[in-house]
Amino acid sequence: MHDVIGIDFGTTNSVIALRQPDGQVVSLRYAAGQKVVDTFRSVLCFWAEESGATRGRLQHAAGPNAIEAYLDDPLGSRLIMSMKSYLASRSFVETRVFNRPYALEDLISTFLRSLVAGVMGGAALGGARVVAGRPVRFVGETADDSLAERRLRAAFAGAGWADVDVALEPEAAGHRFAATLEGNANVLVGDFGGGTSDFSILRFEPGSRRRVTALGHAGVGIAGDAFDYRIIDNVISPLLGKGGTYKVMDTALPVPPAFFTSFARWHQLSLMRAPRTLREINEVARLAAEPERLHHLIRLVEDEVGYALYQSVSAVKAGLSRADEAVLQFTHRDFVVEQPIGRAEFEGWIAPELAQLSAAIDRALADAKLAPGKVDRVFLTGGTSLVPAVRRLFEDRFGVDRVTGGGEFVSVAEGLALIGAG
Repeated sequence: MHDVIGIDFGTTNSVIALRQPDGQVVSLRYAAGQKVVDTFRSVLCFWAEESGATRGRLQHAAGPNAIEAYLDDPLGSRLIMSMKSYLASRSFVETRVFNRPYALEDLISTFLRSLVAGVMGGAALGGARVVAGRPVRFVGETADDSLAERRLRAAFAGAGWADVDVALEPEAAGHRFAATLEGNANVLVGDFGGGTSDFSILRFEPGSRRRVTALGHAGVGIAGDAFDYRIIDNVISPLLGKGGTYKVMDTALPVPPAFFTSFARWHQLSLMRAPRTLREINEVARLAAEPERLHHLIRLVEDEVGYALYQSVSAVKAGLSRADEAVLQFTHRDFVVEQPIGRAEFEGWIAPELAQLSAAIDRALADAKLAPGKVDRVFLTGGTSLVPAVRRLFEDRFGVDRVTGGGEFVSVAEGLALIGAG
């Protein structure tokens, strides 16, 4: 039995937490192959039945089952990822999946139904109050935050929750952290997702009549995916022709950088499979100084190996959080990468993102009208908070002893469940 459900629908991973009648909050778990995990990958995979009475009927899977289905037949399936990243984009109205139109809200509703169905133990989630999270600022240079929240609410309604409450994700993470406080405190909460980084400054007054007052907020549409982009752009893309040249009538021209924009955002790799795009790459390769590099690019696009490449990039990024150097290893056919990357080198690549994060922290302080010295505690959550350069942004401002973290992947969902308890 439970009375509140917290749902953290994330760019990369999603989590469900339940508040039980005794006040305890638990995160639900999912089977992923031979493992049991707290997070459910925010992906969908579609494919058409090839034989039998249901030939041509569109099927789908979500989470780890979607990844497995995609890897079984990457050319015969369509992988949908990072759906949350498009919520604030007015230009994204629908996409076609095997010639069937899907609105963004419909895709997210489909995913949310699968998210609930995938819960281990068959927990019934009906009849409880649902609280969903949203970032302070959605992804996109021209992001429309009000549009994004309307779409998010519509997606939850399509999944069966018409009366969903929406709360800011960093505030939710702060509620979970507040349980550890013994006295009044101003707390800066940094919540790092796959697509957004959000900061909230909250005044917590614990006790039997706990009060939480929001003092200030700021957010920026960058996080872990942007760091992955920098690794791909600096290590992988040059091996695929970026920075090279091709000749037209004895004039050397640069290989079009546009070839690598979608490639470096791996979830957009399927967009490059358009016949026109592949023809353009082939034409440049025919005239290129190093044609084999562009031929590698074509094969990677045609074979849809974005997920495998992403896994390799994520692994080296995690390695650089633990050590001063890590090796990026990736192989597909005759394209082999084994490139050492130093932490200092990586931090140089992500310097623009670090500057944006730093500016967002300053905006949160300004919005709260607080000097850094008036912040008593800092709580960081989300995988990107483990990157040493990110953590230093807070330690340099507030002091090492004030900065802590934890529950990197479940704190938002658990906090949403606590918020729903009132």
